[in-house]
Amino acid sequence: MAVGVLPYKQVVERVGGPAVQVDILVRPGQDVHTYEPAPSQVAALMQARVFFRVGMPFEDRLVARLDKSSPRVPVVDLRQGIELRPMADRDHSHGHDHRHTGAQPGPTLDPHIWNSPRLVRRQAATVRDALIALRPTERERFDSGYTAYARELDTLDAELQRLFSGKTGRRFMVFHPSWGYLASDYGLEQVSIEVEGKEPPPKALARIIERARADDIRVVFVQPQFSRKAAEQVARAIGGEVVTIDPLAEDLLGNLRLVGEAIARSLR
Repeated sequence: MAVGVLPYKQVVERVGGPAVQVDILVRPGQDVHTYEPAPSQVAALMQARVFFRVGMPFEDRLVARLDKSSPRVPVVDLRQGIELRPMADRDHSHGHDHRHTGAQPGPTLDPHIWNSPRLVRRQAATVRDALIALRPTERERFDSGYTAYARELDTLDAELQRLFSGKTGRRFMVFHPSWGYLASDYGLEQVSIEVEGKEPPPKALARIIERARADDIRVVFVQPQFSRKAAEQVARAIGGEVVTIDPLAEDLLGNLRLVGEAIARSLR
């Protein structure tokens, strides 16, 4: 089994149990937006039983190669059955390929669907179904793995609902807009510093600082894979602080809990 993005290692392992071995393409600390697989990784992927993809640009290129491989590697798109949200006005473009979702050309769609417990639950069901199709005799194992994992996701969802209830300030500021689905689930709004995938020019940065002051924002969230420069400029201007949260952590459940707590602390 192979996944492109690290958090899906947990999803596949928890549903599949010890019956599956998961290889990850993008390693910790690598930027999924600029990643290019090594030849050895491509060769290994062509031997995989299945490749679970989520719609990052490097996956689009890999799938085109896998389509020509012999034997052909099955590809399971974890976006199936999920309504993708458009990126916000200040959000960047991932170069998302609409062909794999059936969507018509239009606004760039947000691929960060692993940062919502509710959407991960749906994706875990897609993983379960794919594993059963590959190994029908192990249906009971995969059903059981999915049920246990879905229960944990439901518990996390309830925790986050309680965590954000009663908050009057609903906006939080990030450099890279990875948390749109999490925000949507719990009635929040992420404000992105990034402009079209790049650090903002001076005029745009001034507007972002004005918005942060107007919204009484005191924390700017960054992720390890990106520069902190613009975030630190905003934080200095508003008398706030920069806090790191990682949308690509391996422990998906534990990380979403920590991220939720961090965001909740930043709100009024």
